[in-house]
Amino acid sequence: MKTAHPDEPDTAKRVLATASRLFYAHGARAVGVEWIVAESGVAKTSLYRHFHTKDDLIAAFLEREDREFWTQWDKVVKAVAGDPQRELMALLDWIGQRVSRDGYRGCPQINVAAEFSDRDHPARKIRARHKATMFERLKALTRRIGTGQPDDAAYQIALLIDGAFTSDGRLSRVGATRILQSAARALLGGERVRGEPSRAPTTSRGQRRRVAGSAPQ
Repeated sequence: MKTAHPDEPDTAKRVLATASRLFYAHGARAVGVEWIVAESGVAKTSLYRHFHTKDDLIAAFLEREDREFWTQWDKVVKAVAGDPQRELMALLDWIGQRVSRDGYRGCPQINVAAEFSDRDHPARKIRARHKATMFERLKALTRRIGTGQPDDAAYQIALLIDGAFTSDGRLSRVGATRILQSAARALLGGERVRGEPSRAPTTSRGQRRRVAGSAPQ
């Protein structure tokens, strides 16, 4: 086994990269420090110099995943910035591609947090912050789209995304992007969007009263 020099500048990066790969593939609890040491070629003393506990390493993994996720999110939004509906569809296209790629095993925050019952565990706290950030971003987006209930719409779309993250590859067989986008349109179609012309309800014998504010699917 090759042992890295303790002062080697990329030691922490190598440890984190190795741990991240193993945690994602096998789960945080299943992967021990010895496994990470063997795979990374970094001495255990060097590992603990950078990450004092395994929980610190788990937290670093999730923090890195969090940063990368939002960097990609912002890049997707920037490409179609200015049209909130296109932004949402672009995000769902990206999510659809993400959950359909080879080797995808779900959202790291959801996966790892599910391994720890203690609400004070770093993984649970990072997951909670990550999902709270997603909700706030989606709420800002649904407000710009003009939904009458942006909080409800944001929760619904967040649940849709989390469902895709935990779909275990099933969506890739039927077109994940298509399913996600059509579901979002159905959700948003259930309430009027600000600026959309209203339709007067009509009633006639033998017909049901058309509900004012319903949007075509």
